[in-house]
Amino acid sequence: MPIKYIPYTPNTIEGQAVLDNITRTKRVLRYRENNEVYNRLERGMPYYEVETVEQVGEPSDNLIMRGECISNCAYLKEQGIKVDLVYIDPPFASGADYAKKVYIRRNPKLAAKIKEAEKTMEMEELRTFEEKMYGDIWQKEDYLNWMYENLQAIKSIMSDTACIYVHLDWNIGHYVKILLDEVFGQDKFLNEIIWSYDKWSAKSNTLQKNHDVIYFYSKNEEYLFNEVKEITKNLEKKYKNGYSLGGGYGSDGLVVYDETLPKVKELIKSGKYKVVYAKMEGKPISDVWRIPFINPVSNERVDYATQKPEALLKRIIKTSSNEGMVVADFFGGSGVTAKVANELGRKFIHCDVGINSIQTVRDRLVSEKANFTIKEVKDGVNLFRNPQQTMDKLATLITGLQTKVEGVSNFWLGAINDSKLGTVPVYVPDLIDSQQKLLDIPTINRIINQEIQNLSITTKKVIVYYIDIDDEKELKKFIKENNATTTDVELRDLKNLLHETVVNDELEFSITEGKGEYTVSIDKFTSDRLQQKINEFNEKGNLQAINKGKKFDPINISEEGLELIELISLDCKNSEGEWFSTTEIKIDKLGYVIYDGEKSKDFWNGKITSKEKPLRIKVRNISGDESVVSI
Repeated sequence: MPIKYIPYTPNTIEGQAVLDNITRTKRVLRYRENNEVYNRLERGMPYYEVETVEQVGEPSDNLIMRGECISNCAYLKEQGIKVDLVYIDPPFASGADYAKKVYIRRNPKLAAKIKEAEKTMEMEELRTFEEKMYGDIWQKEDYLNWMYENLQAIKSIMSDTACIYVHLDWNIGHYVKILLDEVFGQDKFLNEIIWSYDKWSAKSNTLQKNHDVIYFYSKNEEYLFNEVKEITKNLEKKYKNGYSLGGGYGSDGLVVYDETLPKVKELIKSGKYKVVYAKMEGKPISDVWRIPFINPVSNERVDYATQKPEALLKRIIKTSSNEGMVVADFFGGSGVTAKVANELGRKFIHCDVGINSIQTVRDRLVSEKANFTIKEVKDGVNLFRNPQQTMDKLATLITGLQTKVEGVSNFWLGAINDSKLGTVPVYVPDLIDSQQKLLDIPTINRIINQEIQNLSITTKKVIVYYIDIDDEKELKKFIKENNATTTDVELRDLKNLLHETVVNDELEFSITEGKGEYTVSIDKFTSDRLQQKINEFNEKGNLQAINKGKKFDPINISEEGLELIELISLDCKNSEGEWFSTTEIKIDKLGYVIYDGEKSKDFWNGKITSKEKPLRIKVRNISGDESVVSI
C-alpha cells in the first residue's frame, strides 16, 4: 500500500486525455474508462517507501531509481526536488518484444590455458541466449491513458524554466502530440525534431522508415534555450587532420571548439599540444538532426536493445540546460542521458522499472567515476528483473491455473478447475500497466457488472488478485451491495504469492588472508533459473537442428558454474542495509576483467582481492539476478 498520495498539482486536474474541441480526434481515439483516469489524477500520485540500495562515490544529488515513472515523481515531489530538463524515451506502443542477449562467460579454470595459447575469442565463438526484457504491446487507448498520467506526473516536478523532450516514432507520436498539447498547452510546443538515420532495412512495399520524432515543449513561457551551432565543412577545412565536431591541428597548435568530446579530452589531457580554444562557428542547428546509429563495434555500445547515441543526448542537454542543473530521464534504459549529463557537468536522475537498466547505468557510471545514490521504490511487489518476466512467471505460480480456458475471456489470466466449485476464473493485474496496480471500486464494478456477466460459463466463484487495494472494507461492502450475480468474489493479495517465489542463486567461496590483503575465491556458483533457461535453449535448438537434419552444439556449463557470473562486489564497510562497493570486478562478454570500472586485458581467474576485510559479497549473474551473502 502507498504511504500516502501526493497531489499532481495544487488544484484538481481538469480536462482529459483527448481535446474536447477536436471532433475528429474524439472519433479516432474514443477513450474508454476516462473516469478511472480522472479518479487516479484526483487521488494523486502513490507515494511508497523508498529504500537506499547503494551509495557510489561521495554523497551527491545524483540519483538512480528503480520504480515506475509516477512513483518516482511522487518521491521527487515529496522531497522538493525539481528538474530543469526532462528527456524521455518511453515505449512506442510498437507491438515489438525487446530481448536482452545473455552472454556465457569464459570458464576461469581455462583462463590460464587460453592466455598461454594467446588465443582471442571472436564474437562468433561467444555462446548466447536471449531473455525477454519487456513487450511493448499496448492497446492504443490504454497506452495513451498511461502516457497522460505519466506526463502529468512529470510536469508536476519540472522547474519553472524547464523543458521536456519526448522521443517517439512515426507509429504513435502524433497521438501523444495531442496529449502534450493538453498537458503543457499547445502554445508551449517549441519544435518537432526529426532524428534521421541510416539503417539496414528489409524489403518493403512502402518507403523506408528511417527517422524518429522528438517533441520539444516548455513548461512555461519563459524557458532556458542555448543556441547550438553546427560546425560547417568550411571550418573543418581550416585545420589539418580535422576531427569531427571537435577541432583540429592548426598552425597555432591544437584548436578546440568542443572540449567535451572524449577524443578532444584525451588530446588535451596528454599535454602534448598547445591548446587554443576557438569560438564556436557555423550555423544554428535546425529541427532535422542527422545523427547516425551507434556503430556495432563502438565502445559506446552497452548491448541494450533501445540504446540511443550519446551525440543525440549531448545536443539536447546542451540546448536546454546549463552546468549544475538537474537532467531527468524516467524511462532511462541504457543510461545514456545520465552518462552524458554527468560528462557535461549536470546533475542526473535516472529512473527505470527494469533491474537490467539499473545495473547497466550503474556500471556505466562507475566507469565514469561518477558519484550517485541508487534507490528502490518499495511497492511491495518483487518484479524479478522486470514486469514482463514476472507476468510470464505468474501463470506457473498459481496452483492449478490453466490459461486460455474456453468460455473465459482474456480479461482473466486463466481459470482453476475446482472439484467442488467447477471453473474458477482468476484475475491478476497486469504489472506492465501501472494503472492496474490499485484495486478500487471502478475496477471491482467492472468485474461484477461486466466481466462476470460476460462469462459464457456458469461459475460459483472468481478470484481477484491485487497489489494495492484502495479500502478493502469498502470494496467488500460495495461487492455485497452491488453484485447482482450469484458468483462469490474472493480477494487475494498478490504480494503474498510473489514473496515465496524468489529463489536466490547459491554461492560457495573461501577466503584467505596474506600479505596485507584478503583473497576471496569463488569455488562454485549455481543458478537454477539460469540453468532452466539454458536447458530450454538447448531443447529448442536441438529440436530445430533435428528438423533441419543438422548437428546442434548445446551450451554446456562446467560443474563450478563460474561462466554464469558477470559481477562480484565486496562490501568492507557495511554488514547489512545499504550496499557500499569497496572493490568490485566485472567480467565482460569476452571474459576480460573490469576492475572498479577500469578495463583490462586480464582473464578472470575466479578470485577477487581486497585490502580490507570483506563483510559481505554480492554476485550478479549474467542475466542480472543479484545475491548477497554475509561473510
